[in-house]
Amino acid sequence: MARTEQATAAQPPSVVTEPARKHLGAARNSAVREHLDPANLRSFAQSSPGRLIAIGLVLIGLCLAAGVVSAVTVSERQQALDILLDDTEPDAQSAQRLYTTLSIADAAASTAFIAGGLEPEAVRDRYSQALGEASAELVTQSGPMASADPDTRLRTGIATGLPVYSGLIETARANNRSGYPVGAAYLSEASNQMQQTLLPMAQELQDHRSGAVDAAQRHHARPPWPAIVLLILALAFLVWAQIELAKRWHRVVNPGLLLASAAMVTLLAWTVVAGSISAVSMISGRDGAAVPASRLTESRIVTQQARSAETLKLVRRDATGDYDRTYDYSIARLTELLDGYPTRAPAAGDVANARTALARWRAAHQRMNETLAHGDFDGAAAVATGPGTADAAAQVDALDRSLGAALAKTRDTLRGKISQSARVLDFLAPGAMVLSILAASLVGLGLWPRLREYR
Repeated sequence: MARTEQATAAQPPSVVTEPARKHLGAARNSAVREHLDPANLRSFAQSSPGRLIAIGLVLIGLCLAAGVVSAVTVSERQQALDILLDDTEPDAQSAQRLYTTLSIADAAASTAFIAGGLEPEAVRDRYSQALGEASAELVTQSGPMASADPDTRLRTGIATGLPVYSGLIETARANNRSGYPVGAAYLSEASNQMQQTLLPMAQELQDHRSGAVDAAQRHHARPPWPAIVLLILALAFLVWAQIELAKRWHRVVNPGLLLASAAMVTLLAWTVVAGSISAVSMISGRDGAAVPASRLTESRIVTQQARSAETLKLVRRDATGDYDRTYDYSIARLTELLDGYPTRAPAAGDVANARTALARWRAAHQRMNETLAHGDFDGAAAVATGPGTADAAAQVDALDRSLGAALAKTRDTLRGKISQSARVLDFLAPGAMVLSILAASLVGLGLWPRLREYR
């Protein structure tokens, strides 16, 4: 019995009493308060282990932040380039085609009217094709977000005015076939609506869309300063930390921090070089393709304006000189645009062909005026609209074809440069994350041996 009582007394109690539990909880709370005491925290922060931990946390945070900001910045830039390539630039091209086809339709309508009676089929087809393409561009530009588009008013105005214009043209044709002189008045009214209402709206729409392309190009050409500044800051702190380790802990080289610095230098160099190549490609596309394309677009529209003035002079039997002044101004502007076209820009050969066609057109126009001055209206009309290779119509067609081919080449160049700008950045975003995580890990590995010395 005595042995049993001694064995029972020797065993630890299986249940902790309530007073003992309260005593243990109070002891733990006291220990936590002692560790979190501001004086103790300040003392630990000023100690060598505390400084090492603070340096490590700052370096790891800077490396990770630099990597995240770099990756996000690059991803946003690539997304902006994809939007530019898939949406903004095609919208600008569509607006340019709308503006051009409206001008072509107006010039073709005037040309067909000169023939009198039943107009030539080729000229009629050109008018119908231009009007159909203009309508198609209006449909193409309309989408599910059209109601929120600031250009909706312009598209709606053109879509509303186009049937009115075509109705006036058909009325003019009907009167012209019947030999009624009032047809010329209807044609003049239709051309006035096109020149004073529809074309200005189309030009404003084109300016908006071209401005969006230009804004996207200028934005991409700016350096990604937030990413570059954070990378330089992280690199500077890494250098400072290695100097601090050499001074306080007498460690000349810390392999971990040295390799982390190399990772940050690599990321910084990659960001600067890839960003510079991408920006240079975009600037090259803007200066070498977008700017020449704007000159070509204006040239093509001015060509049709001059052609309309030339034919309307015959239709109206104008003796005031108003149409001659419009023609002379348009031709002078067209000559300036073609002569100022950069020789190293895309499609320089097509522009040279356009200059040749322009010179021949001017000669045909002069011959038309001389024939008209002798009172030979039919002869002048034949020079203006005849099928001969030396006549004005053939040279206008050759000029327009050359400008159209040049525009297609400049657009291909522009889209190629935009695509190249995006592809240069393909691997930078994931590379930034990998290098920043690697640098943060190397910081921890580099400082861990120093912390172990204080165990």
